[in-house]
Amino acid sequence: MEFIDSELLHYCELFSGQENELLNELNRQTHLKIGSPRMLSGHLQGRFLSFVSQLIRPKRILEIGTYTGYSALCLAEGLAEEGVIYTIDPNEETNVFARSYFDRSPEKDKIKLLEGNAALIIPELKETFDLVFIDADKKNYPVYFDLVIDKLSKNGIIIADNVLWSGKVLNENKDPDTQAIHDFNAKINTDPRVANILLPLRDGLMMMRKI
Repeated sequence: MEFIDSELLHYCELFSGQENELLNELNRQTHLKIGSPRMLSGHLQGRFLSFVSQLIRPKRILEIGTYTGYSALCLAEGLAEEGVIYTIDPNEETNVFARSYFDRSPEKDKIKLLEGNAALIIPELKETFDLVFIDADKKNYPVYFDLVIDKLSKNGIIIADNVLWSGKVLNENKDPDTQAIHDFNAKINTDPRVANILLPLRDGLMMMRKI
């Protein structure tokens, strides 16, 4: 998943903004108690998400895929004063874990965790979003994109995670998940509704701006 030397990654983290104590604890406890801890955004990507959010000061954020709540807390750091982040995940166990950290956050009143199927929940949200983060089941990335694009404000930002899929997107014979990610990347690259750039940060971030 990491595409640079571990010592160089540590150097990048050392000279980037530091995660706060709550995020640091969440990071540790996720690795100790929750399965598949590599799904957590982590320090460097978390600081990137926070940085983007603080740049645009969104009034409404949508996150698809909560996991243990690390990325939601990072994104919430940039919310406007009356802002709200909706984060959607079907996993009851990790949602309980995430809520325990949301409740301790200064942004706790701005975080709305919705439990269930994102493809069913998103059409019911009567909001316009300034920032969307997609980090859920990979085969449905195109579905989520098509559901949110008309709910995105002009010049709004969508960020999709894991678009390099541990480098397997380069494989000639792609497994179904890898093929789904590659097809999503190709779809975004030709969609006239967005300008896009694929960043090799952690496992790859596709950034899109609505034109």
